[in-house]
Amino acid sequence: MSNHNEPEKPPVVQSKSPVPSEASLPQPPFDKNAEKRILRKLDLKVLPILWLLYLVCFVDRSNIGNAKIQGMDKELKLKGQKYNVAVFVFNIGYLLAGVPLSIVFKKTGPKSLAVMMFCWGLCVIGCGVTKSYGGLVACRFLEGIAESAYVPGAAYLIGSYYRKDEFLKRYVVFFSAGICAGAFNGFLSSLIAKMDGVSGYRAWRWIFIIEGVITIGISFISFFFIVPFPEDCTFFKPEEKALLLARLKDDGGAVVHDKLPTKRLYEFFKDWKIWAAVLIYCGAAENANSITSFQPTILTGIGYTATGAQVRTIPVYIVAAIYSMSLAYLAEYLRKRYVFCMIGFATIAAGLIVEITQPKAPGVRYMGLFFMTAGAYLVMPLSVVWIAINVGKGYKRTVALGAIVCFGNAGAFIGTNVFLKSEEPKFRTGFSTGLGLCSMGMIAATVMFVGTFLGNKRRDERRKELPDVLDEGSVEDLGEKHPDFRYSL
Repeated sequence: MSNHNEPEKPPVVQSKSPVPSEASLPQPPFDKNAEKRILRKLDLKVLPILWLLYLVCFVDRSNIGNAKIQGMDKELKLKGQKYNVAVFVFNIGYLLAGVPLSIVFKKTGPKSLAVMMFCWGLCVIGCGVTKSYGGLVACRFLEGIAESAYVPGAAYLIGSYYRKDEFLKRYVVFFSAGICAGAFNGFLSSLIAKMDGVSGYRAWRWIFIIEGVITIGISFISFFFIVPFPEDCTFFKPEEKALLLARLKDDGGAVVHDKLPTKRLYEFFKDWKIWAAVLIYCGAAENANSITSFQPTILTGIGYTATGAQVRTIPVYIVAAIYSMSLAYLAEYLRKRYVFCMIGFATIAAGLIVEITQPKAPGVRYMGLFFMTAGAYLVMPLSVVWIAINVGKGYKRTVALGAIVCFGNAGAFIGTNVFLKSEEPKFRTGFSTGLGLCSMGMIAATVMFVGTFLGNKRRDERRKELPDVLDEGSVEDLGEKHPDFRYSL
């Protein structure tokens, strides 16, 4: 007989996709054919929606360059360095909010990316309807905040499903959306430019308004397609999910019971690897941001019409996509991140030297933009994946990705303020500064390589002092401090 004074227990709800216990996970070596099936399913479920969102994200952050040459600077009276300020306030928001919102993403789950997208779509529309320079600056600042956690969040989500030697190939596919966005934006802006005067709005306003409306629409749809973290995914059969989690556990660096007290956050930022990666990213991102913000201006300045400049940005980004994806795939196959990082910086430097030494040769300068863009878009995804796989998993990876993308974009503060209106279109100071930051990135990459190489040697020596088979319970949550963890070079 039941006791009526005893509180009624809530019904037990069976999870749609229960997380397999540690003991039930398959052990290596794994079935290669089963692994291939899992990877094919992941490539179709994880990457396409994130790729689309990043395409939209990059279009929205870079459309200010296209709006400028369609009359925005004249209507809003952007004299002197006012345009540059409107460009770099985006990065202030990006810098301030990146790490905090990345932590929010980790706590609330991947679908928060769609919410962020909705917010930055509103800001983009605001840029199109503003009546003043101050309104433009405010909207760009808020857009920077809203976008700040998207790239690190997407990078974390991709890295949570793939092993170290699978991550770069997938991330560079994701990152190619940013490159394709450059080409797509030039094409789309040239079409929208034909709407000049419709409903009393100039073409530059329609660029912001239409692209902002598209962003909001996609944000609603994407909410239903963004996948959860691996332990919560429901698109695998139980045996497939067990194999997925076993592969990730075998990959090393896992932190199962992950918490984030303030003291631990402080410890993360004491890791020299994160700051070396920030400098690597900064050396490439400054040049990439310069291209995004000033390429249309450079092209119009060397003799092309506004429409001609928009169209000529397209092949620059297409070549960059082919170059970066090809070499990134090779870097992952050979497992040589440092070597290909240096190749990317050398490519950037070649383009910058052309821009500095041949200011009056339009064709040659156009060629220089190809080199700058291709090199920058190789180094950026390489550096993101390089730090991600070298700090283990869990909150430390979240913080590291937020730091590299957001602090690394601090180079844009420099870039947007050294491309001086008085030097247009030669921009000698801007390109010379870019060359200096490129050199800084090469030094930081060398420091990262030497430091991790020596770190692996020390770990090999310490491992000899430990038993061959470790008590996994005692080292379960050590992440990169696990005795068997090795840095990727």
